[in-house]
Amino acid sequence: MSIVSETTRAIRVTLVIWVLTAIIYPFVTIAIAQTIFPFQANGSLIQNAQGQIVGSALIGQAFTTERYFQSRPSTTNYSSFTAKERDPENIGQTTGVSGASNFAPSNPDLLKRINESVSQLQQAGIKPTADLVYTSGSSLDPHITVAAADAQTERLARVRSLSPDQIKTLITQNTDGRFLGIFGEPGVNVLKLNLALDNLSAN
Repeated sequence: MSIVSETTRAIRVTLVIWVLTAIIYPFVTIAIAQTIFPFQANGSLIQNAQGQIVGSALIGQAFTTERYFQSRPSTTNYSSFTAKERDPENIGQTTGVSGASNFAPSNPDLLKRINESVSQLQQAGIKPTADLVYTSGSSLDPHITVAAADAQTERLARVRSLSPDQIKTLITQNTDGRFLGIFGEPGVNVLKLNLALDNLSAN
């Protein structure tokens, strides 16, 4: 075969592969996802009782008032910052950045942060659990353990004027089981739990 025919064949193969992988495959995948899994495909967005989007079931967020269950601490800050507030040296202020701090266990900054977290939890009347003190690997974990949720039951019942049994029922209803029944541990989605808490208090 001549060089021209070989080159022509190579170009045709490249174009066919490009059409298959860059156009047909992505659009077929999008169509299947939007048809079968529209909630997950669009970010697993959660709405409140007023129909407003308040977050994603996949990304944790901070709850700082005593009327809500607290989430895991995070090294990522997804809040908006003004030009004056933004610190160019703080990559955690950049939306979309996730990951742990990578501090060694002996790092004084990590120890200081942990001690402060433990102290704040104790002052709030919450028994410190590992997931209420340590960040997750991605720092985006939307779940806490059932033990961490139970540790906050008495405080929420007192603040919300509800019975502990009502709070525990909400925890059970918003606990996700193990993946496929065998992988991982049960976890409580904090955003869903706090929305359920608002709905219960409103009734």
